[in-house]
Amino acid sequence: MICGLEKTSLIDYPGKISCVVFFTGCNFTCPYCHNPDLAKGLYPERIKIDQLKSFLDERRTFLDGVVISGGEPTLHSDLPGLCDIIRNMGLAVKLDTNGSNPKILDSLLKERLVDFVAMDIKTNLYNYKPPLCAENTGEQILQSIRLLMNSSVSKEFRTTCVRPFVTEAIIEQIARLIKGAPSFVLQSFNDKKVLYRDYFTDDQKNYSLEQLEKFRNLAAPFVQSCTLR
Repeated sequence: MICGLEKTSLIDYPGKISCVVFFTGCNFTCPYCHNPDLAKGLYPERIKIDQLKSFLDERRTFLDGVVISGGEPTLHSDLPGLCDIIRNMGLAVKLDTNGSNPKILDSLLKERLVDFVAMDIKTNLYNYKPPLCAENTGEQILQSIRLLMNSSVSKEFRTTCVRPFVTEAIIEQIARLIKGAPSFVLQSFNDKKVLYRDYFTDDQKNYSLEQLEKFRNLAAPFVQSCTLR
């Protein structure tokens, strides 16, 4: 279910030159999702593993790593095999995930198939329910947080700051959940293209830079690094 490839990125894998592989389909329905076509599985293009291997083989002396993103990559059974192929080519693997599949994440960590994991935390655990996702998904999210916090793998937690899913109280709750984490990134909301625009009934969904700085100041005491993106 690989549906896209960004050939070169200097920003998606911290400190490395990477390419980005996109898996299609997602089990979340975040109204503010900025990759709606990926989330819905609408991309018609499909890239075969052999095609990807050929591309990576040609650029393995230029690239440092591969970012596997989506959509949600952990939904797909090909993921562990793909990670293994990439690492056997001498390239580092970064996984972008929503954290909803702790069983797969645990397997990837135990088999040392990923070098870096960036996990999105959408809101506090109690608000993991429609319209974001299925009811009671917060338990899976907590399991994934614990797996990452107890792992030596490089990691980053990320939260998109958008109303009503994020408030000052929620930012502090998230920061406490990941206390001691090496990196917590607060992302501004981009409303140019979203999954469900009709969900937002006014212009109060965005936070100003000043408000984002307040969020950062709230979270910073709990983590090693808190940055705005």
